[in-house]
Amino acid sequence: MKTLHHLIAAVGLLMALAGAQAQTVRPEVGKPLQQAADLLKAGKGREALAKAREADAVSGKTAAEQLLIDRMKGAAAQRAGDSAAAIQAFESLFNSGKLSGAEQAQIAEQIAYAYSQQKDWARTNQWVQKAQAAGSTSAQLKQLQAYAQSQSGDYSAIAKESAAAVAAAEQAGRKPDEGDLLRLADAQQRTGQTQARAATLDKLLAYYPKKEYWSILLGQLPRKSGFSDRFSLDLFRLRLATGNLTKSDDYMEMAQLALQAGYAAEGKAVVEKGFASGALGSGAEGERHKRLRDLAVKQEAEVKAGIAKDEQEAVAAKDGNALVQVGYNYVTMGQYDKGIALIERGISKGGLKRPEDAKLRLGLALLQSGKNKTKAVQTLRSVQGNDGAADLGRLWAVYANQNS
Repeated sequence: MKTLHHLIAAVGLLMALAGAQAQTVRPEVGKPLQQAADLLKAGKGREALAKAREADAVSGKTAAEQLLIDRMKGAAAQRAGDSAAAIQAFESLFNSGKLSGAEQAQIAEQIAYAYSQQKDWARTNQWVQKAQAAGSTSAQLKQLQAYAQSQSGDYSAIAKESAAAVAAAEQAGRKPDEGDLLRLADAQQRTGQTQARAATLDKLLAYYPKKEYWSILLGQLPRKSGFSDRFSLDLFRLRLATGNLTKSDDYMEMAQLALQAGYAAEGKAVVEKGFASGALGSGAEGERHKRLRDLAVKQEAEVKAGIAKDEQEAVAAKDGNALVQVGYNYVTMGQYDKGIALIERGISKGGLKRPEDAKLRLGLALLQSGKNKTKAVQTLRSVQGNDGAADLGRLWAVYANQNS
């Protein structure tokens, strides 16, 4: 870790105090200290440290003389790269009881950096905390703290500090620092805070809606314990919405899953997007892509021709499962009002095999209609379950809020 910034501050403070206290210093102490100061300004740290030690060797030093010697020894030792000597001098200075609060914070910060040079992360953290307790709020100290904690493996401390920084920013009406959110998510993962990490990732996506973050999260979701394969199409929907569907095979698989689920209009739309993006329609698989498009066109026509009959049968059914299916099919065709009404009717009718799936469909339909985002987000966030439904609902809600 570089300490030049802190060295300059220490030297500046030293020279200011040296002038103020010069009358209290005997010549046998003051002369080598002045020579040390001149050498330090010339960038000669080792020579300056030698002169500071010469002053320290004088017997019968007063408290004021020792204070100046320790300041010079600490600054010279830092410049010379002698962290042990810097620590000894600055700790003596810190413990002298002669420093103001601001000076205590500055010296504690110097000590923290010196310990980091020795890779003594425990003591680095201790002195970071002392500097903060004395009032230091410097960005450099915060960076040192995060680095020291990561090197020490103290992820509980990282989580605590990062969470506090995120909370402070939010309470002040500011966007949390991206680095704090990333450190918090990493620390939570390492300490097994699964639910807390999910909430942090939501915030990361909400404040910094980068395609890369969506890619990471959506790549991890299907590996989550209990995630059901029946949500594969839903996962593709989110990947498409967030710009993370780019490969030919992905377009093909999503379209096929939509066709298999009975959503021919959606399948056809996915194929057309694949052709428009250039992912489909060329190369060795070009003919296969065209055959899939032909199949999607055929199935869409068949579904449209029979959907009125499907609706009648769904209305007559004892439970609401078919109404939810037919309703979402209307949504994929762009008939949002009719589709949403049928899904709501199906949910009210009851007897659903998977009620949470139905709420997910309703929330997504409301979101796609673009007419009531508030209700869409509320519905999506209300989805429960440990099989992936709740995760998908939450992520769609995050997506909705960042695309308002």
